[in-house]
Formats: sequence, C-alpha cells, structure tokens
Amino acid sequence: MHQRLLHFAVDSKWSDRDVRRLAAKYALEAMTQRESVEAWIVDDTGFLKQGKHSVGVQRQYTGSAGKVANCQIGVSLSVATRTEHLPVDFELYLPECWANDEARRGFLQNQAPLGAAND
Repeated sequence: MHQRLLHFAVDSKWSDRDVRRLAAKYALEAMTQRESVEAWIVDDTGFLKQGKHSVGVQRQYTGSAGKVANCQIGVSLSVATRTEHLPVDFELYLPECWANDEARRGFLQNQAPLGAAND
C-alpha cells in the first residue's frame, strides 16, 4: 500500500498547489461562517538535519534550536480567528547556495522521490 501511495504522490500529474489551495478555500469558508479572520500569520520553522543531501539543508539560524545549525527552513502562512487557526500554505525555503548550484539541482532530479529525506 505504501509503495502505491508513494507512486501516486510522486508520478501523478496533479498539482499539489491546486489541491492545497482548494483545501484551504474549503476550510476557510467553513471557518469564516462562524467568525471573521483577525490575523494573517507568516512563520518560519527550522527542521534540524544531520546530513547535507536533503533539499535546502545548510548551516543557518533556526529558532527551533535558538542558534545556527544544520537545518531546512519552511515558511508557512496561516490565518486565525479569535478561536481557530488554519494553515493556508507552506513552502520549503531554498537557500541561494542550493538555487545556484547546478550539481545539487541535478542530484535532486535523479532522486526518487523528490523531497524525501536523504540524510
């Protein structure tokens, strides 16, 4: 079952961005029927890593560790009412050293599945 789900997620021709957008729209409509949005929240989260092969890993500051550490950084957008909180979107931050390194990007294209931790 796991292999079939992995194949579906990696090889299917659907847009995860479109799925996330539709899910957020559905949840936001339900949430705002009860009360209005009071805050938009942009937050970064660090994911500590041991190796250097996971996408976006480098030594950088993360509040998760309270110091410079080997990690990935994810940036999220959420909305909140007085009583509820809804994550709307999430992206992995790609440091310039990754974006400008053709060898690293080529390595990533040959990995399956993209986004899986390769530490």
